[in-house]
Amino acid sequence: MLGTGMVIVDGVLTPAISVLSAVSGIRVKANLHEGLVLAIACLVLVGLFALQHFGTRKVAFMFAPVVILWLLSIGAIGLYNVVSWNPRVLRAISPCYMFHFLRMTGKDGVVSLGGILLCISGAEAMHADLGHFSRFSIKVAFLGLVYPCLVLAYMGEAAFLTKHPESIHMSFYNSIPESVFWPAFLTATLASVVGSQAVISATFSVVQQCAALDCFPRVRVVHTSKLIYGQIYIPEVNWILMLLCLAVTLGFQDTLSIGHAYGISVISIMFITTCLMAIVIKASWKKPFCVAMAFLLFFGSIELLYLFASLMKVPQGGWFTLLLSSIFLVLMYVWHYGKSKKYEFDLHNKVPMETLLGLGPSLGIVRVPGIGLIYTELPDDVPPIFAHFMTNLPAFHKVLVVVCLRSIHVPTVPTTQRYLISRIGTKDYKMFRCIVRYGYTDIILEDEDFENQLVLNIAEFMWKEAELEEAALVCACAASGDSTVKMVMSESKELGDEDNGVEILRRRKRRVRFELPKGCEPVDAMVEKELVELSQAKEVGVVYILENSCIQAKKDSNLLKKIAIDFVYAFLRRNCRAPAFTLNVPCMSRIEAGTVYYV
Repeated sequence: MLGTGMVIVDGVLTPAISVLSAVSGIRVKANLHEGLVLAIACLVLVGLFALQHFGTRKVAFMFAPVVILWLLSIGAIGLYNVVSWNPRVLRAISPCYMFHFLRMTGKDGVVSLGGILLCISGAEAMHADLGHFSRFSIKVAFLGLVYPCLVLAYMGEAAFLTKHPESIHMSFYNSIPESVFWPAFLTATLASVVGSQAVISATFSVVQQCAALDCFPRVRVVHTSKLIYGQIYIPEVNWILMLLCLAVTLGFQDTLSIGHAYGISVISIMFITTCLMAIVIKASWKKPFCVAMAFLLFFGSIELLYLFASLMKVPQGGWFTLLLSSIFLVLMYVWHYGKSKKYEFDLHNKVPMETLLGLGPSLGIVRVPGIGLIYTELPDDVPPIFAHFMTNLPAFHKVLVVVCLRSIHVPTVPTTQRYLISRIGTKDYKMFRCIVRYGYTDIILEDEDFENQLVLNIAEFMWKEAELEEAALVCACAASGDSTVKMVMSESKELGDEDNGVEILRRRKRRVRFELPKGCEPVDAMVEKELVELSQAKEVGVVYILENSCIQAKKDSNLLKKIAIDFVYAFLRRNCRAPAFTLNVPCMSRIEAGTVYYV
């Protein structure tokens, strides 16, 4: 969670420092007021975040030529400066000069390593690109274009500074030849926007994964590509990042303080990633413990040196990273704690199957016409909300379906493969369990279409179940290929008396019937009866039963737990996406049962 908080902070600081540093270059040639430069930077940031809803693919299509042009430009400018001012800087490729530098400067040299982190910033978010591109394309692009151009650019600045040490504050823009300054400035500004894109995409990816693990409040995730899973857009996160970016830009007003905060977030993400990678080497890849420790000691020791240098900059702006990441850490931990306690309560208080079946086919309540859908996160059990509903309203629909939604990592799931139906109890209970599988681009619960498909698959299950030689108490059936059972729906109009020659419409009544394929064997009388009852229940209507739970801390809980549950978690729950909105449940067919959990 700490690493996730650092990634989100990185998504705040990267656009701010990239855009502000690029726009600040205009002061080299034009004597503009600092406030005007900040205003231009803020306008560019607003435009950057406004483009996110188009999706990574369309944004990358527009920005890819800019990146290539930018890398070739800084590479060419760097090579020009090396040749023009000091070709001997090419010796800096040797690592011997690094040890010589640290030996001469001592503590000051170690502290300066915090600034060197800005030369490698962006690598900490490269994992986000794995959701958009292949490993091979990233390796080719980095080794063949990115790395050589960056090395030439930094060597060119070093060569320029050996002859012009007074230009240290704006060394990059001062080192650009006069004839190509404005094209280079425009390209730098556009490239800063592109550089921010990868980190924003990384933030979207991490937030989505945390939400799937119940470590982040529910948000709306928009998949912008049907071909690539990782290309997503989260509106709430996008606008929150924009507001925080604007606050950082207007609050610090200079790239030096932002750079101090930025360095801490970059190296913290790298060090946490190294620690987690060592765990993966041992636990997932099944490598020897010594291999994992060698990896951790080699890379971890280098990153710890940079982390120590960055922490020296906490009073000069690094405090912002620690503060903001701590806030996100607390919010994610509290949300995960509340969700885990709720799941434990549901699991502990689930309705025992023996008790439910022991009530008989009527379940000890009045069974009214219609179909009732109960939503749960427990795929194999009946949720406690059902017992709560029966206690307060001892009547339920004649056909009961316990629905559990599952999202899988494919773009779309065909309708014929989406529903897994099983029976709860015997046929007299008229209770079913349905696991609905969705792809990440599918629209959940498409109102009428979802209801029709669900009822049709239950009818298909009934017909196929009759063909089994031995029917188990609970058996599963998934429709595959073309459905053999068809549902025919029609509406009849019942008219009232005529009033001045105008017929007054009283009611529309829906008729539902199932048609079996021609040439099939006659169905059993019991199956025919079930299909008739199911069609009659569908004619009455489908009702969605959702849980609207509230979690509160027990009275004997300590003060910290009461603040976390009664205030922080309650605030997040009130302001996140409601389950009914997430599931796209129609308002006119929804019943919410309220419950209070004490943890």
